[in-house]
Amino acid sequence: MTIDLYQAALAASGSRGFYNKNVRVDGPSGPVIVRIPLHDADSVDLRIWQEQDVLAAIAPYVTHAPRLLDACASPAYQVHEFISGDVLDDIAPRGRHVPPIVLDAVVELFTQLAEVPRESLPGLPISWAQDGDTVAFARVLSDTTQGVYDAFRGEFGGLFAELGIPADPLAPARERWSTLASRPFRLVHSDVHRKNVIINGERVVFLDWELALWGDPLYELAVHFHKMAYQVDEYEAVLARWGAAMAPQLTHGWERDLQTYLAHERVKSAIVDTVRYTQLIVSGKLPTAEERELIDKLADKHAAAATVWGRPEAPDRERIDRAVRRA
Repeated sequence: MTIDLYQAALAASGSRGFYNKNVRVDGPSGPVIVRIPLHDADSVDLRIWQEQDVLAAIAPYVTHAPRLLDACASPAYQVHEFISGDVLDDIAPRGRHVPPIVLDAVVELFTQLAEVPRESLPGLPISWAQDGDTVAFARVLSDTTQGVYDAFRGEFGGLFAELGIPADPLAPARERWSTLASRPFRLVHSDVHRKNVIINGERVVFLDWELALWGDPLYELAVHFHKMAYQVDEYEAVLARWGAAMAPQLTHGWERDLQTYLAHERVKSAIVDTVRYTQLIVSGKLPTAEERELIDKLADKHAAAATVWGRPEAPDRERIDRAVRRA
């Protein structure tokens, strides 16, 4: 019974993401991954579906996702197949080229997602944007980010100001949403990055489907580019293959709109990761090397957001380090 797997995972340490604890447990037929929600996690991302419902729905259509073996609502947990192999971030962290097979798998994943029928997926929130209304979809994105900013402004307002985050940080994104072209909606993963990719020989698997949405397929590409930090040649290769593989109506107007979505993602990262990284660093639980890595990443994120805000310069690494440790 999978409840036994859950009990074993509950007692083990495992690895913590932002929203789930993931534990490898040896089951009767071999190892599995037990995924347990973290009830104390701050919600800073747009989520409309239960991950297990998404995995069950896409199983006939998507070859690059883990198989869902079981799920339980009370107590809440999922059991996924165990994927042996290497996490992409371990073998090719930011600043290094990824194995070529990853570029092909990413584009194949996005094209497979575009083929998942809407009727196979869970129901949408009542107020969700109508198919093709990219402007309404985008406004939900920035409203969600604005909600995070508002929720943490009381605790982190001084740090936000010291790091140059404007009082109305989403204004540039909101001003640009009305220029978005209309594109038919498709299933999007919305969180494809190096820590969510496992490579096992010729198989590439994409993990963490809890942020999946029904929306603009160009948003998927923008989030992916923002989080992957590809080298220039990789970026150009994925963009070219994506444009060739996707139906023309799904890529309409991408030249301008990709940059519009990227602007939002840069602002979102500066806000969300200032909160997340500060919480991790001030907890005192991280090794010094990991703290330095987070400060380096935060400096890069603020440098990217500063261009969206029209700031002549972003706070340097030393200023960020001092500000975070005083928070």
